[in-house]
Amino acid sequence: MPGAQSEAKVALLGARAVLRISGADARTWLQGLVTNDVEHIAAGEARFAAFLTPQGKIIADFFIVPDGDGLLLDCAADAAAGLAKRLTMYKLRAQVAVSDVSGSLAVAAGWGGPGPLATQGRIFDDPRDARLGWRVIAPPSEIEKLGEPASESEWQAHRIACGTPEGGVDFVWGDTFPHEANMDRLNGIDFKKGCYVGQEVVSRVQHRGLARKRVSQVRITGAAPPPGTEVFAGDIAIGVMGSSAGGAGLALLRLDKAEDARAGGRALTAQDATLSVITPPVT
Repeated sequence: MPGAQSEAKVALLGARAVLRISGADARTWLQGLVTNDVEHIAAGEARFAAFLTPQGKIIADFFIVPDGDGLLLDCAADAAAGLAKRLTMYKLRAQVAVSDVSGSLAVAAGWGGPGPLATQGRIFDDPRDARLGWRVIAPPSEIEKLGEPASESEWQAHRIACGTPEGGVDFVWGDTFPHEANMDRLNGIDFKKGCYVGQEVVSRVQHRGLARKRVSQVRITGAAPPPGTEVFAGDIAIGVMGSSAGGAGLALLRLDKAEDARAGGRALTAQDATLSVITPPVT
């Protein structure tokens, strides 16, 4: 293994878990379940994707990484057990097995410099946005050698600065459509692949342009409100606050109501904080 990349920051992400999908049918089976293409992921690449309810809402979002004859899913630890259970419900006669391998493999994020050229784990560029950097799935003992150690809160601040939402914090699993979480703009949906669970709803939103809400970057003046705090335009609730760091944050907003407030010179508020939209959702 090459030496550590001293210019890169690397944060061990304790809030992530790793699931492994093994078996002869691993790729073809998952291909029919999730929002992105699975069958054509090359070694060293990853896909950002989600598993949806039949009504098209996100059960969990995750990264899919090739692993020998199987696949690894880098997902939120809070969602791992439920995701594994729901995926297994679709097993039927497919030759697949879903297991949690978080006891031996951990997830880290690196940014601010190039990633290592090789590792005993699996390393890949973050497929959502080049500004985010790279990620690695490896034994914890290997991760500490990959760069300058950083805290998970530093990584979250970097993610927020890039305007990238995180499931379970910036939007609610089971109650959010992929477009609302910007998955269509973060390379999380393949609109040309075949059918998958919830695909009809996603396609309808895409073709009709019906996404009325999206996670947007906001500038915060005052004490940052906690995730889940309602956002108001005057006395009208128009959204919900997500994560924040360093005076910036993410909020799931009704786009038309936020634009009406901007056009009318009305500030957005959340508890005692004043919010202003920094940029539209990432394009």
